[in-house]
Parts: sequence; structure tokens; C-alpha cells
Amino acid sequence: MGEHILVIDAGTTSTRAIAFTADGRAGPTAQRPLTQHYPRPGWVEHDANEIWQASLSCAREVIAALGGPDRIAAIGITNQRETVVAWDKASGEPVARAIVWQDRRTAEMCAAMKEAGREAEVQAATGLLLDPYFSATKIRWLRDHDAGVRDVPANRLAFGTVESWLTFKLTGGAHLSDASNASRTLLLRLDGAQLDADLCQWFGIDRQTLPQVVDTHGALAVTSAEVLGRPIALCALIGDQQAATIGQGCLTPGEAKATYGTGAFMLANMGQTLPRSDHRLLGTVLYQHGGQRTYALEGSAFVAGSLIQWLRDSLRIIGNAAETEALARSVEGSGEVVVVPALAGLGAPHWRADARGLIGGLSFASGRAEIARAALEAMAHQTHDLATAFAADGARWTRLRIDGGMSANDWMAQDIADILALTVERPAFVETTALGAAMLAAVGAGVHPSLNAAAAAMRGSVAEFTPAMADDVRAERLARWHRAVAQA
Repeated sequence: MGEHILVIDAGTTSTRAIAFTADGRAGPTAQRPLTQHYPRPGWVEHDANEIWQASLSCAREVIAALGGPDRIAAIGITNQRETVVAWDKASGEPVARAIVWQDRRTAEMCAAMKEAGREAEVQAATGLLLDPYFSATKIRWLRDHDAGVRDVPANRLAFGTVESWLTFKLTGGAHLSDASNASRTLLLRLDGAQLDADLCQWFGIDRQTLPQVVDTHGALAVTSAEVLGRPIALCALIGDQQAATIGQGCLTPGEAKATYGTGAFMLANMGQTLPRSDHRLLGTVLYQHGGQRTYALEGSAFVAGSLIQWLRDSLRIIGNAAETEALARSVEGSGEVVVVPALAGLGAPHWRADARGLIGGLSFASGRAEIARAALEAMAHQTHDLATAFAADGARWTRLRIDGGMSANDWMAQDIADILALTVERPAFVETTALGAAMLAAVGAGVHPSLNAAAAAMRGSVAEFTPAMADDVRAERLARWHRAVAQA
């Protein structure tokens, strides 16, 4: 058996492959950008074949850099969640563009379902809310409105999230979904082993088109020999935010992390307790092994790094993301500029699909530095809203572990600590999503005996940011933010 864990990290804006050693060192890496399709306002789509080809190309590049497939002990996949792929099992080809988690086209469908009075029942069963974010209404929309999907007989039609699609392609036909991703579909009861027949019927989805639910780690499947050069054990499947939680070592109930990627996602480990929220947070499966589940409470902000991308590509205020830190440091404050990044609606704890982005407080004194600083401040503001909701649900944070591409920004990390009035911890290796998948695959392949052992061996050093903001400054910032959110 080889000595490396190969991780495929199929994200929203790019796909990567990274090789990890048993002590957590990252080796060869390959990355490909992923095209974003915006056919209508509020619609976001991906080409599922592009996801597959990018993943395959990256995996083969890393394997070649290591010296061949014999160097790989196991594969782990982590992925953008809630995105729905539809394909023909006979041809192995997608029959529609994938509908991305950010897509809002089913907002009216969700509103009608809420008016029917079913949200409380659905939330109690699944831990989720009736929102376009989740997979079930995307599946229903494809079945109702996409001609390519309607043309495929039910016994050949397959729906799945991205890990399910990649598993099908890697193995030559296995139709699987792990419990962490399945818990994001609105079709899995938090205490149910498989996707629920009653929920499928209520959403109008044919159960035979959906995958089998499996553990997040273990001997899950084996790749086809011709795909990567030899059969390789697929030993981990996990949604990206759950993977980051594990990569941060949040393995004890109460430990919390925040990932700042395309969106911002906060999860707190809840152990084996079924998570319940009275403040519009989400209950989700953190991981599952041997059929036993560990749960998490989650809050999600739809827009984080994608706001910086928007400033760069659409407004052209910055040339690259790294400029935001220098711009933020170049001024003493945002000059009362507030950015509400509701470019795809507002997530937790507001859950307003109809909210729209806002830049407020502009004056002749406002320039690109103030707007860039206000955009970074929005990350701390959104995090504070979520921290308040977690505390109200009995999951108060005592410190916060942060990761994701944006967390490399020291100014933003300090600002989050200041607004939360909490110590913020950032690992030296901030791409903890891939690391978490590697840890799971290492346990699934028997390289490490447990997740605690994997975390002890594979997590690296951390940096700490301690709060230093005066109370009155914090209060004034938050008051301006709350007024702006009310307007959005």
C-alpha cells in the first residue's frame, strides 16, 4: 500500500487535488478553475463534466508527480455541498447543468411550501429550513422544468450531490452519497439511515433516482483500474464544511470553527446529541462511522470570498484579493461605509432569499480603501450575527478556529476577534477542508486508528488573535451594521 492520501477537493470556484502524508504534510498539488454560469439573475450553474474532467486531471497530475498510483494508500473526496447533478446512469453523462448551492431559482417553490405549513415539521426531521439553498427543491425543479432530465427514464436517471457524481465516475457506476452530504438535501432525517421515502414523496422526487447513504469514512468503494492506473480504495466522502471542522480538530462537543471561502460557514460539534435550533440555525451530520453519527449545529452566510471576487471582477475596485488587506490598513476606518453582502440573499440567522446587497454610508470622502475595508468588516459582522444565534441555542463559543482562503488576511482575522471579543485561532495550514478529508481517509484506510489520533498526527501549529477593540467602538460598528441589514 502507498504512503500518501490523495484528496480531491471539488469546490465552488475551483477543483484541486492534494497529496498528504500520514503526518499531515501537504505534497504535490494541482488546481483547475471552474467556470461559473449565470444564465439569469439568481441562477448559478456548473458544467458537471467540467467538474469531473478537472478532478480527474488534477488527480492524475498529482499521482504522476508522486511517481505513480502505487504511492496512493487511499482517496478522500470533499466537495461543495447542496449542488445537484443529474445524469444518465446508462451513458454516464450529465443531462443538465448542475444547479449550484448559491442558486435561488426555487425561492417561490420554497415560499409556497412554507405557506402550506410544513417548515416546522421538515426542520424537526432534517435540521434544515425550507430554502433554495438545499438540494431537494433543485432536484424537483430539474425534474419539472429541464427537458434533458425529463427525457431520461426514471430507472436510468440519477441525481446526486458533487461527491456522488465524482464517486459514480471514479468507480464506473457506484451511486453513493455520504451522510454529511445527504444531510444537506432535505431528504434525510437526522436519525434516519437512508433518504426518507415520505420526504421524497412530499418533495415529489422518485426515490429510485437517488443514491444510497454511506459512512463518511471507511472502505466505501474502489476506483476503476483504468481511471487512475490501478484500483484505489475510496475511503472518505464528506461535505466541505464538515471536512474543515474535522481538519480544525473540532472533535469535542462545543468546539467551533468558521471557514471563509466562497461563503462563510460556522459549525459547532454537538456530539451524538440531535441538534435543535430555535434561532434558524441548522442541524447537520458532522461525520458518520460504523453507522454512528456525530452531529453539528451550523450557520451559513452565503457570501464571503465571492464578495471580494465581485469587487475585483465586476466593480474593479481591486486587482487581486490580497490588495484588500493593504487597503484596509491604509485608512483608520471605513468612513461609515457599510457593506451588506446579500448578493445571493441573506443566510443564517436571517434566511431572507429576497434580500439584496447594499453599500451604505457613502460620501465624497469614500474611496476604494473605505469600500474594501467595509467589505472585510462585513465578514466580522456576519460572524457576530451567527455567534449571537449559536449562544441563544445554547452553543456559546469560547474561542473560534478560522480557516479558508480569506482567513490568511491578518487584518480580517484580527477584526473578527475584535468584533466577537473572543480569541481567534488560525492554523498555519489554512486549507483545512482538504486536510479534514485526508484525516478521514487516513482513518478509513487504517493509517490512523481514530480521528483523535489523526488530528494529533496531522494538525500543525496555530496563530492566535486576541481582541483589542474598545467596547464603544464595537457597539457603534454593530449598530451601523444592524441598521444596514434592516435596509437590505
